[in-house]
Amino acid sequence: MMLEIDRIYCGDCLDLMREMPDKSVDLVLTDPPYGVGVEYGSFEDTQENLAALVSEMMPEILRVSKRAMLTPGVGNIHLYPKPDWILAWFSSAGVGSGPWGYCCWQPILAYGKDPFLSAGKGRRPDIFESNEGASVKVWHPCAKPINLWMDILRRGSVNEGDLVLDPFLGSGTTAIACLRTGRHFIGIEKHEPYFLKAQERIDKERAQVRLFDALGGVTA
Repeated sequence: MMLEIDRIYCGDCLDLMREMPDKSVDLVLTDPPYGVGVEYGSFEDTQENLAALVSEMMPEILRVSKRAMLTPGVGNIHLYPKPDWILAWFSSAGVGSGPWGYCCWQPILAYGKDPFLSAGKGRRPDIFESNEGASVKVWHPCAKPINLWMDILRRGSVNEGDLVLDPFLGSGTTAIACLRTGRHFIGIEKHEPYFLKAQERIDKERAQVRLFDALGGVTA
């Protein structure tokens, strides 16, 4: 069964991905749990739980997608299958702290072939520089910056109209990035409070797009 596009689901990503056909999405773009004790609500964010999750989710992510890009944090990157490449998000202002001081970079695990090289469009950098703050600072602990996330999305998806899956939708940033870049999306979020607030963000974004279109693409 194929899930409906441009829609988000409240449920277990493993159950829902198992219903999806092989290679049915162009890109999985997601920010999974880190296994470092972040308070996510319905997931106990321990290293042991993350290891169990990775062992179940990665075969499904790689099965349903043509390529995947994940931001797993630094500390537990070793729990993941070997990627085809590791890209990076660099922030001179730091994006957290670790055992050796401020963390000024975050790995982006890439699985599958570079979409630009595959399409004959040449080479692109494998690093992103951004000091942008999180899109949502109040109700989600790890929301990603929207402009950075759009850049990463466009790096993993060459074409408008591509279908992007986020199995850990969280605050909804992947869906917003898809709406702003002309991609389709499927989002999955297990924690109902996050799901409901993400749906609010998406509905608001869609309303703004409709208003923009109604005004003929002109804003005051």
